[in-house]
Amino acid sequence: MENVTSVIEFTLSGFSEILDYKLTFFCLTLLFYCVIIMVNVVVIVIITMDRNLHEPMYIFLCSLCVNGLFGTAGFYPKFLLDLLSHHQVISYTGCIIQIFVIYSSLCIDICLLSVMAYDRYVAICRPLEYHSVMTRQRVAQLVSFSWLAPLGLISAGLISSFRLRLCGSHIQKLYCATWLVVKLSCAPTSWMTSAIPTNVVAYVTILFYIFLGIFIVCTYVQLIRSCLVSLENRGKFIRTCIPHLMALFNVVIAALFDVMFMRYGSSDLPQSLQNFLSTEMIIVPPIVNPVMYGITLTKIRNKILPSCLKR
Repeated sequence: MENVTSVIEFTLSGFSEILDYKLTFFCLTLLFYCVIIMVNVVVIVIITMDRNLHEPMYIFLCSLCVNGLFGTAGFYPKFLLDLLSHHQVISYTGCIIQIFVIYSSLCIDICLLSVMAYDRYVAICRPLEYHSVMTRQRVAQLVSFSWLAPLGLISAGLISSFRLRLCGSHIQKLYCATWLVVKLSCAPTSWMTSAIPTNVVAYVTILFYIFLGIFIVCTYVQLIRSCLVSLENRGKFIRTCIPHLMALFNVVIAALFDVMFMRYGSSDLPQSLQNFLSTEMIIVPPIVNPVMYGITLTKIRNKILPSCLKR
C-alpha cells in the first residue's frame, strides 16, 4: 500500500486572478460553451442526416466534431461550477477523469487529422483507387484507430502516474494535468522508483505522435508534388486540404502552448498568461474547426446557409 496516495482532493490555484470578475467570466464562458455545442452539433447533424455526405472526408469531420464536444465536456462544466464556488477544488477521482477526457481529446484530434491527411492523399494522388481503398470497412477501422489508440495510451499513462504517493494538493492551473500531479509526489527517490513505467508510457506516446507528425509531413509532400503537375489536383488541394492544414496548425499550436505552460508556467509567466497557455487547446480548436470546415466545404455550407436564410 506504499504507493497509494493520501490526497483525496486538489486545490486549483489558477483562479487567483479571475475571481474578482467571476460573474463576467461565468457569463462569457457559458455563452462560449453554448456556441461550441451549437456549431459542432449543427455540423454533426448535417453530416448524419444527409446521405450525400456519407463520404470518408465528412465522416472524419463528424468524428472531429464529436471529439470537440467530448473534450470540452471535461473542462467547461467544472470550470463554470468553480466560478460560482467559494473554493475551487476537485476530487482525486474527478482529477483523473478530467485529465483523461481533456488530454485524450487532444490526442484524438491529432490522430483524426492524420487520418484525414491520408484520405486527402488517396483522393488526390490516387483518385482511381479511392473507392477501393477508402471502403466503409477501412473508414470504420481508421475512425476506431483514431479513438482507441489515444484512449489506450492516455489510460496507460494515468495508471502508471497515479500510483505515486502524493504529498501536495495544490495544482497551479484551471484544471488537472498529469505532469502537475506527478510533481506533487513525495520524494525524488519515490519518484524515480515509481516513474519507470510512467517514462516508458511517455516515450511510447511521444514516439507514436512523432511518427504521426512524420506521416503527415510525408503525405503533404506527395500532395504538393501532385498539385504542381496538375491544375485539377491543385483545385482539390485548395478546396479540401487548406481547411485541414488550418485545423492541423490550430491543434499543433494548442499542443505547443500546453508544452510551454509545462516548461515555464509555474514560475516565469504571469498567472493570466499561464491560464491562456493552458486553456488554448480547449478554447480554440473546438469552435474553429467546425466553423472553418462549415465555411470552406461547399456541401456543408450549402446546407447551413439556406437554413439560416429561412430564419
